[in-house]
Amino acid sequence: MELYVKEEPNFSAKMSRPYDSMEPKVMDDDMLKAAVGEQGPQEEAGQLAKQEGILFKDVLSLQLDFQNILRIDNLWQFENLQKLQLNNNIIERIEGLENLIHLVWLDLSFNNIEAIEGLDTLVNLEDLSLSNNRISKMDSLDSLVKLQVLSLGNNQISNMMNIIYLRRFPCLRTLSLSGNPISEAEEYKMFIYAYLPDLVYLDFRRIDEQAKKFITADTENNTISSLSSEGWGYPQHGKREMSKMKHQYSIDELKHREAQMQAKLEEEQARQEKLAEHKMAFVEHLNGSFLFDSMYSEDVEGNKLSYLPGPLTYKDKFVIICLNIFEYGLTQQEKRKVELDTFNECIQEAIQENQDQGKLKVAKFEEKHLLNLNAIREENDLPSIEKKLTECTESINELFNTLMILEMQLVEQLEETINVFERNITDLVGLFIENVQMIAQCRDLENHHHEKLLEIAINTLEKILKGEMDEDLPDDVRALFVDKDTIVNAVGASHDIHLLKIDNREDELVTGINSWCAHLVDKIHKDEIMRNRKRVKEINQFVDHMQSELDNLECGDIID
Repeated sequence: MELYVKEEPNFSAKMSRPYDSMEPKVMDDDMLKAAVGEQGPQEEAGQLAKQEGILFKDVLSLQLDFQNILRIDNLWQFENLQKLQLNNNIIERIEGLENLIHLVWLDLSFNNIEAIEGLDTLVNLEDLSLSNNRISKMDSLDSLVKLQVLSLGNNQISNMMNIIYLRRFPCLRTLSLSGNPISEAEEYKMFIYAYLPDLVYLDFRRIDEQAKKFITADTENNTISSLSSEGWGYPQHGKREMSKMKHQYSIDELKHREAQMQAKLEEEQARQEKLAEHKMAFVEHLNGSFLFDSMYSEDVEGNKLSYLPGPLTYKDKFVIICLNIFEYGLTQQEKRKVELDTFNECIQEAIQENQDQGKLKVAKFEEKHLLNLNAIREENDLPSIEKKLTECTESINELFNTLMILEMQLVEQLEETINVFERNITDLVGLFIENVQMIAQCRDLENHHHEKLLEIAINTLEKILKGEMDEDLPDDVRALFVDKDTIVNAVGASHDIHLLKIDNREDELVTGINSWCAHLVDKIHKDEIMRNRKRVKEINQFVDHMQSELDNLECGDIID
C-alpha cells in the first residue's frame, strides 16, 4: 500500500484563470487590514480586538491567496509572522519578505515567479512551496538551514545538477519536482535516491514504498539477478548497474569535496571567531608579524635595503613585543568582561528585588480595593458611599506614592551602582592604555634599527665607490648607491613609513578602547533613563486605570 501526502494539482494553462483578467492589486494597508480582520478570531475577544484594532506585529498567520497581487509589499510590520500564504496570485518576483525573520511556512505556488531570490533572511523557514511557477534553477536558498519541505513541482527545472545543490540542506525530508522536465529523465528517481539519501518523501510518496515498487517491477521482468548488499536492490549488470557505479563514484568524490569545503568553512569560522575575540580586546593582528610585515608592504625603498647585511634579530624582537601586547590585551579584556558581567548581575538583582516589592504592594492593594468596591456596590446610604469613595481614592494615591518611592529608591541604588562601575571600567581602560605604551618599545626598536641600517648603507656606499664591494646586489638596489644624499634619503623614507605604521596602530588601539568605554557608559546611562521612564509610565497607567474604574463605578452604578 502506497502512502500519499497532499498532491499539487497541475494547471498547465495558468494564465487562463478567471482572476488573471482582473486588475492587478496592490498590497496596501486596506488589503492587509481586511485580511487580518477576516482571518482573526471570531469569538467575543476577537471581536473586541477588531474594534480596538489588531496590531500587525501580533499576527502569526496571514492568508492572501486569490487576490490578484502583482507585487509583494508592505509586510514589514508583520515582524512575528510565522505562516504566509500568497499562492494563486500573479506575483513575478520574490521580494519584500526581509523582515519576516520568524516565518516558518511560505506558500508562493501558482504565481509567475521565474527566479528564486529574496529569501536570505528567512533563516527559520521550514516549509517552502514554489510549485506551478516558471522557475528553471534551484539556487539562492543557502540561508534556509532549517528547510524540511520544498515543493517545486510544475516548473521548468531541467538540469539534474540542481539535485546536488539540495545536499546542503540536512533537514530536507520532503521534495516535490513532478511536472518538471527533470522528472522525465530515466534516472531521475535513482539519482535523487543516491544524492539525497535522507529524503523521506519524493513527489508525494514515501521513497521506501517507491523503491519496493521499482524492485518488484524489475523482478517480474527477470532483470534482477541479485540484491545489492547496500540495500536498494538494483541489478548487478546492464545499464542500471553501470549507472549506479557511476553515481557511486560521483557521490564519493562529491562527499570528499563537501568534507573539504566543510573543514575549510569550520576553519574560517573558527578564525573569524578568534579575530572577533581579539578585536574585542583591541589587539587584533598583534599575535604575529602582521604589524612588522605591514611596515614593509608599502615600503619600496625598505624592501630594496633589506638586501643589505643587517641585524637579523630586528624582526624577531619586534614580533616578541607585539606578542606581549597581545597577551596583555587578552588578559585585560577578560578583566573588563568580568567587571561588566558582575555589574549586569547587580543591576538585574536590584531591579528584580524592587519589582518583587512593588508586586507585593500592588497585590495587597488590589485585595483591599476589591473589598472596598464590593462594599460600595452593596451600600445604600449616600454619605457612606461618598466616604468609601474618598477612602478608595486615598488608597489609590497612597499606592501611587508607595510605588513612586520604590522607584526613586531603585533609581538612587542603580545610579550608585552605575557610578561605581563607571569608575572601575574607566580605571581598567586607563591601566590598559598605560601599559600598552609598551608599543613605544617597537618605536625604540625601529629607531635603533634605522641607525644601524644607515650605518651599514653608508659603509656599503663607501665600498662601492672604492670598488671593494664583494657581494652582488640587484641592479635596483645598486641604483640607490649613487651618492650619500640618495642613500640617506632612501633610509630616512623607509624609517618614516615604519614609524607612521607604528603610530597609526597605537592610535587605533587607544582610540578604539576609549570609544568603546565611552559608548558603553553612555548606553548604560541611556538604558537606565529609558527603564525609569517606562516604569513611571507603567505606574501612572495602572493608577489611572484604578481611578477610572472607581470613577466609572461612581458615575454609573451609584447614580443609577
